[in-house]
Amino acid sequence: MQNLLLCISIALIGGLLMSRPAKKVGLPAVTAYLITGLLLGPYCLGKLQFPGIGFHTMEEVSALNIISDAALGFIAFTIGNEFRLSDLRKMGRQAITVGILQAVVTTFLVDAALITLHVFFPEALSIPSAITLGAIAAATAPAATLMVVRQYQADGPLTRLLLMVVAIDDAVGLVLFSASFGIANALEQGGVSILTVAVEPILEIVLSILLGAVTGLILDWSERYFHSRGNRISVSVAFVLLTVGLSMVEFDLGPVHCGFSLLLVCMMTGTVFCNICETSALLMERLDRWTTPLSILFFVLSGAELDLQILRNPVVLLIGAVYIISRAAGKILGAYGSCALSKCDTKTQKYLGITLLPQAGVALGMALTASALSDGAMVRNVILFSVLVYELIGPTLTKNALTAAGEIQKEA
Repeated sequence: MQNLLLCISIALIGGLLMSRPAKKVGLPAVTAYLITGLLLGPYCLGKLQFPGIGFHTMEEVSALNIISDAALGFIAFTIGNEFRLSDLRKMGRQAITVGILQAVVTTFLVDAALITLHVFFPEALSIPSAITLGAIAAATAPAATLMVVRQYQADGPLTRLLLMVVAIDDAVGLVLFSASFGIANALEQGGVSILTVAVEPILEIVLSILLGAVTGLILDWSERYFHSRGNRISVSVAFVLLTVGLSMVEFDLGPVHCGFSLLLVCMMTGTVFCNICETSALLMERLDRWTTPLSILFFVLSGAELDLQILRNPVVLLIGAVYIISRAAGKILGAYGSCALSKCDTKTQKYLGITLLPQAGVALGMALTASALSDGAMVRNVILFSVLVYELIGPTLTKNALTAAGEIQKEA
């Protein structure tokens, strides 16, 4: 336990110290935290096996998953607060159109690129794995995006649309992945399960929205019984943690397996709460200050989880390079086309796709599910490689895009 506490404290302090030189060279703090995690991980300082210095094994990093889950819950709760009715009336249709179309275009382009790769190198990647990777490509990391927006106080039509699209992306990605993974299983096993392909993912989205709506209503009701600043923050923290815990519950209804999406549940809780609580904006501002250390730990731990050993495999590097390039093309072209279709302004059309490049936790979760395929290990390694690249350069690209769009002021 004492070594665990030492690791947590060193991770937090190291992340903060690394953010100073990162600021000097114009890198977002998120990138500094991820680099800190890499340095403290099992493949750098952790390999030296000094007690309390770094994470010696992946098991030590995994032991702190509860911190990552809690941080992701607070991040999703914060993003949910962007779905205020006033903004939904202005941008709701645009967000839904862009959120769906850019994900579908990305999946199609990655599928096409990887299937073409399979034609030339059939032993490197199977068709089922190519289809599964295409669906995983649709997922975007909301955490890195939100941290960049917060750090640089970005604001404007592009930023507001971006936060909505990132939130919608989780639901769209879940449906695309479930359908693609079901098709991949059918190609390998010779049978299609309608429950797995259609019923279970839709049910997961519906159940997540319902659970989030209920917890949002109860949170608003609970806040009314407390008036001091400390008590109201404590209630908010308790409910986000409760929501994270409930979202991990799984059960079966006959042949149907039911579960929840942590991101969707917490986003819906934040959406309902911000639209019915008169003081939600003030509470969110205070909650953001409380959760800052948690967010730093989330990114440091994310960096520590990145497996550098995959860089030794040339096949993974080849497939990963095709995946990264085709996914970037899909996000940029898909966002540009869907923004033009929904009549967004020119700057949003030009820069939104770049801000959607970061990819992390949701994609890794999908890759873990895809490990059931015959070459599922290859899928996981490709996603690990892409996450390593996207998480290190994605926040900087997001910052540059928001700056070019005029939504980050120089003094920020």
